[in-house]
Amino acid sequence: MQNTRDAASPAIELTRVSRRFVSPEGKAIMALRDFNMTVKRGEFCAVVGPTGCGKSTTLSLITGLAKPSDGEVRIWGEPVTDIDPRIGFVFQSDAVFPWKSVLENVAAGPLFRGTARPDALAKARDWVRRVGLAGFEHHYPHQLSGGMRKRVALAQTFINEPEILLMDEPFSALDVQTRTLMQDELLSLWRDNGASVVFVTHDLEEAIALADRVFVLTKGPATVKRVVEIDLPRPRVTSEIRYSPRFLELSRQIWEDLKDEVHI
Repeated sequence: MQNTRDAASPAIELTRVSRRFVSPEGKAIMALRDFNMTVKRGEFCAVVGPTGCGKSTTLSLITGLAKPSDGEVRIWGEPVTDIDPRIGFVFQSDAVFPWKSVLENVAAGPLFRGTARPDALAKARDWVRRVGLAGFEHHYPHQLSGGMRKRVALAQTFINEPEILLMDEPFSALDVQTRTLMQDELLSLWRDNGASVVFVTHDLEEAIALADRVFVLTKGPATVKRVVEIDLPRPRVTSEIRYSPRFLELSRQIWEDLKDEVHI
């Protein structure tokens, strides 16, 4: 993939994409069918849909970990042919190294990319501070709470300055209070970074609180049923925006689309 970007191209494009795979029993299964998605530069998009409808498959196609059976996936106007280092990924489970300290975990990306160790550690210290973990640099993952480990994961990702950020239910294992704090932390980091985001979630309120647009998927094989513009003002405080009349209106609107698919 070229390092130069076409200034007129969206960050992400999936055009008439279908994805088939074979189950362990040898049965052909269609995960996505005639799937279209465009994510603009610097846009925060959320994806919601019934369980098993192919939300995570969408992220795998964008990263290049999976190939479309039909259609085309483009990043910055270029077809996806391999894993792109400009893409950052935050997983549902903690993707931290249990044998490394917080500081070493955060520095791992720059070190892997060839940054000199003193520079990587200095940069990691700054990111540890930015995610609110100053004083915990030498702690290990088993010594941290779930929310603190998730902060490490965010620092691990943002230290590499991703131009595209893919997130697969990253906060689903957290309690409600910690989850809200992490949502605000994410919005703050994203505002400074300016990455194009695709955020997969089962939580409709989370999708509305975070996103510029919400893609509502059908039951599998998934296609895009509706794209909803989230016209809530930014910057947002997620714990407060949920009580606005417009938030409740958007929630009812999207749920009407989503519940039909859940009931199918």
